[in-house]
Order: sequence, then C-alpha cells, then structure tokens
Amino acid sequence: MRWTRGLLTALAVCALLGGAAGCGAGDAHGRGDTVSASPVGTLVDEMDEEGRLYRDVGKKGAPEVGIEIQPDSADGWDVRLTVRNFRFSPAGTRAVPVAGRGIAHLYVDGRTVARLRTSDYHLAGDLVPRGTHHVTARLYADDGTVWAVHGEPVESTADITSSEAGSASGPETPTSEAPTPTVSPAAAQATPRAVVPKAK
Repeated sequence: MRWTRGLLTALAVCALLGGAAGCGAGDAHGRGDTVSASPVGTLVDEMDEEGRLYRDVGKKGAPEVGIEIQPDSADGWDVRLTVRNFRFSPAGTRAVPVAGRGIAHLYVDGRTVARLRTSDYHLAGDLVPRGTHHVTARLYADDGTVWAVHGEPVESTADITSSEAGSASGPETPTSEAPTPTVSPAAAQATPRAVVPKAK
C-alpha cells in the first residue's frame, strides 16, 4: 500500500513539473520552441552558381514565385514578387529548412543584387545599365538550399530594358538627364521558368 501511495505521489509531482519531460523521460516529445527534425524534400546534386544545393520537393504544394517589374518615377525599378505556398522568414530565423519558408535572392544578369525577406524591392537604376537585362527571383530555404521541383529551381525571370538619356553623342537630346527605364512586354508579368543565371 505504501508503495502504491509513493508511486501516485511521484506521478503527481511529475505532472506538476511538466509531464513526462519533467520526470526525465528524455527528449522524445521535444519542446515547443524547436522545429521538427523531419526531412523536407530531398537534397540533389544540382547546385546554383554559389554552390548551394537544390532541395527538391514534390510539385503539389511546392513554393512558387512570380516577378513583376515597373519603372519608378525616379531612376530605378519597382520589383514585386508574388509567392504561393511560401512565406518569407524574418531576420534571425534558424538555419533549418521548413516547408514553404525562406528568402528570395534577386539576380540581375546572374549577379546577386539582393536577398529579400519581403515581396517588394526597389532596384536602383545604376544596377541596370543601358540595354536589356534579365532579372530573376529565386526561392531559398532558411538553411541556404535552393527550393526546386523536379531538379529545377523555383524562380521567375523578367526582361527589362533601360535606355540612357542625355547622351552627348546621341542624335536626340531629351530634357531629362536621368536614365529612362522602359519595360519589355515580357516584364509586365513574367511567368516562372527554370533558367539558372550564369555566374560572371
């Protein structure tokens, strides 16, 4: 009888200390502040130009990204990303892959210009010199791996064209001395495509 009372007392103390974890049952149940260690996707041998591995996930429920670029009223471009099945991670997020979460890298002609934790970005005009350029948004997991579907990175590319005004050698002399950005028809709303920008 004493043994039964002692066991009941011990169980009551365990319950007050936080369940099985309070009684030294180990970390089998984990804690609320940790991320599940279950694998997310499959790491494949493909890498981006910075040597980051692709994390391949199934098409159903996979992250998606679209990119729209418009010239702003001054010297530059307004970039807006539209995402599906994806959330931007705040600064300070642990470097652990979580399904549908992470950041976006923005590239101009294969050169990284920004790492984004939000869907809006102002692209400075001096990053887009005269001519046609490819602007790509690619999604990354919090551990730095590239989100991919069937071995292709989750990204979207838009083409933009910038024409410098005020050139002394040009036949026309516009009143504005700032570069005049224009958008190619493809940039109105780019469709996702799998193009890996070439490193320069």
